[in-house]
Amino acid sequence: MTENTQQQTAPTTELPTQYAPAEVEGPLYERWVERGYFEADAKSEKPPYTIVIPPPNVTGALHLGHAFQVTLMDALTRRKRMQGFETLWLPGMDHAGIATQNKVEQQLAEEGKSRHDLGRDEFVERVWQWKDEYGGRILGQLRRLGAGLDWSRERFTMDEGLSKAVQKIFKDLYEDGLIYRAERIINWCPRCLTAISDIEVEYQDDAGELVSIRYGEGEDSLVVATTRAETMLGDTAVAVHPDDERYKHLVGKRIKLPLTDRTIPVVADTHVDPEFGTGAVKVTPAHDPNDFEIGRRHDLPSLTVMDEHGVITVHGPFLGLDRFEARSAIVGALKEQGRIVAEKRPYMHSVGHCSRCKTTVEPRLSMQWWVKVGPLAQAAGDAVRDGSVEIHPKELSKRYFDWVDNMHDWCISRQLWWGHRIPIWYGPEGQVVCVGPDEEPPGTEAEGWTQDPDVLDTWFSSGLWPFSTLGWPEKTPDLAKFYSTDVLLTGHDIIFFWVARMMMFGLYAMDGEVPFKTVALTGLVRDEFGKKMSKSNPNAVDPLDWMNAYGSDAVRFTLANGANPGADVPIGEDWVKASRNFANKIWNATRFALMNGATVEGPLPDASEMSATDRWILSRLNKTVAAVDAHYDDFQFAKLADALYHFAWDEVFDWYVELSKTTFFAGGEQAQVSGRVLGEVLDVMLRLLHPIVPFVTDTLWTTLTGGESLVVAEWPADSGFRDEAAEQEIALVQRVVTEVRRFRSDQGLQPGQKVPARLDVTGTVLAPHEPAIRQILRLQPEGEGFSATASLPVAGATVALDLSGTIDVEAERKRLTKDLAAAEKEKAQANGKLGNEAFLAKAPDNVVEKIRTRLAKADEDIARIQAQLANLPQA
Repeated sequence: MTENTQQQTAPTTELPTQYAPAEVEGPLYERWVERGYFEADAKSEKPPYTIVIPPPNVTGALHLGHAFQVTLMDALTRRKRMQGFETLWLPGMDHAGIATQNKVEQQLAEEGKSRHDLGRDEFVERVWQWKDEYGGRILGQLRRLGAGLDWSRERFTMDEGLSKAVQKIFKDLYEDGLIYRAERIINWCPRCLTAISDIEVEYQDDAGELVSIRYGEGEDSLVVATTRAETMLGDTAVAVHPDDERYKHLVGKRIKLPLTDRTIPVVADTHVDPEFGTGAVKVTPAHDPNDFEIGRRHDLPSLTVMDEHGVITVHGPFLGLDRFEARSAIVGALKEQGRIVAEKRPYMHSVGHCSRCKTTVEPRLSMQWWVKVGPLAQAAGDAVRDGSVEIHPKELSKRYFDWVDNMHDWCISRQLWWGHRIPIWYGPEGQVVCVGPDEEPPGTEAEGWTQDPDVLDTWFSSGLWPFSTLGWPEKTPDLAKFYSTDVLLTGHDIIFFWVARMMMFGLYAMDGEVPFKTVALTGLVRDEFGKKMSKSNPNAVDPLDWMNAYGSDAVRFTLANGANPGADVPIGEDWVKASRNFANKIWNATRFALMNGATVEGPLPDASEMSATDRWILSRLNKTVAAVDAHYDDFQFAKLADALYHFAWDEVFDWYVELSKTTFFAGGEQAQVSGRVLGEVLDVMLRLLHPIVPFVTDTLWTTLTGGESLVVAEWPADSGFRDEAAEQEIALVQRVVTEVRRFRSDQGLQPGQKVPARLDVTGTVLAPHEPAIRQILRLQPEGEGFSATASLPVAGATVALDLSGTIDVEAERKRLTKDLAAAEKEKAQANGKLGNEAFLAKAPDNVVEKIRTRLAKADEDIARIQAQLANLPQA
């Protein structure tokens, strides 16, 4: 057990009759912050425990996914703080390059302006103004949720310190040959007007049209099929497989490219699948990644035929047409020339879309900056393989390895104005100079020096988050104390975006020291039917609405209760209501306990002074402490929430409090003993619950104990106290109560209806519990004229009930007789089918099993109803 070492004031039993979250949560959170409970001290001698929050976008608002992960991180850090660790949970935001720039550009568009009207410097200043005015509202919403973040260390991916870190690692990578500039095929968004990485492309099946086109003339011709006829203007070859006999006579020859004055070669390349389509493919190196590789192998020219807006830039008749307009126009022109050899036919194919604006992505040849990921990805994979970093659950390691072991070089340049500008300067004589932090540019614009206009991919700076936020590249006390971090808790959907980037950069920048020791991956939040929540569907939920209606604790408990490692989390409003009811139950039961002698004053009585009920609940309490600790260490949030729910509601409130009421009402020494036991149970239970439901527990605990706050209280330890004999004894009591309750219900008695009864428990372990059993079951003493009309043998005792005058015996006998006939008919039908060999020979196994189940259920019903009839009073 824990010692109550933080008492400052005498405990009080004064609690409002009802719990009002809206009145408690806001002021209580501000009190926690004002007292500095969440602030970490780098000079502390306590062992460190560090979590960095996945930085939400500065444009973001709290959604259920955020609330889910924040709840789990808050639970981890609150527990570790209570366990005596110097706990740092560091908050901050990501500048979210494309998303934020789009917000401000939309704002400008409403004013009839574009960013080009302002110019780069003025536009960037406008974005900073937007950030200061509108950005970061999600941080206030995290406070509403109760997130115990160290607000004194709040960071932003474009603050001065993090910008310095970005420049430093860029220069280090550049000088080590791991950053380079090259012309490659990239994913281009014609709407956002920037390159985007592979992992920012969402693929979906779109309906297209496959067009078959004849290239060349007569015997020197072949047919290619394409869904992107507009790119043929940039074709520089046709490729066939080297072993394809149909085209061997054409390999090395040049054929006429329709609609142009050019001829193009036929090349042989093993990339071509001779079994697909005609076995001949058009090659457009500037507009397709596979074609680009074919072009490199055969030294083909790359012709760009579209600008950054997806508008055709070549060949008179189509010049100036949008790519999709050009597609139809080109097919029409080909048809006029008789080049279409097969009618257009529908064709479903996977098409990439920008993850932010959903525009169809255009593969485009472009000069960009790249990270050479080979050695970085190798180190990131090895760190998991050698156990330096543990991925939890383990089965998701495969997804991580699939990515890092097959990673392509990373395009890090973006054609935006908002973000970390690439620290490269170009000189008048072709010089290229990388400028590090605290270094001056090599020259002025007037002298012919210009800085690269592009900015870095947002994930480049967020990849530095675990160490840049602690002061790197400076050797700060925070970095020395709190790196590497202990746990990265994040969704499995950003393994590729963020987890792998942090692993690569952390190992590189911190001399092989991993950025985190454990990666705990969660699933995604879905609605109660398992469907993905989205703004375009009516199932999207604003968690603030639920918090306002039911309290933050209710939302948090619901999310934690569904959090199985790596698995998606269904959530519905009814479940949040149930969690609200749980919070109310904790409140009401604790209030009852306080009014009936629950106390934490003084040491626990010796076990010899306790009743079996007292020893039972203490044994169950310690087992719960052990189970909760084990579940936390295994990131089994659903299991620990379930264990706490059933211990609190079922064992403490529904059994211990009910079994102890007669003791409390009787008063005396035994009531004092049980009052101290109940106080201990509530003290420990509230501590265990606090990381998940912090508001209601802190309010109740400070009232119970007079302690300062659960935030800084001690985490309970398993004292090792076990009493299996007491647990077995109370299990018998529970069995008696459960069986009699079931019988009462079967007889149609109301729960509060009093019934005369005789309990034959003499000489059994049940004897001391007879007053409690009678209290719970509403069983009156026998009295004069008692007639045992029903007798229940259960758990080594006999409970005789006098039901005369409590039910309409004749009506009940008719009802039960009717139910018995129905059950016997069901049994006869099932037996008939199972006795029919022809039926058994033909029926599927699952059908036969269902009939066997029906038979077993019928037998069970018959036995139950016959027992009820036998127990009815005789006429």
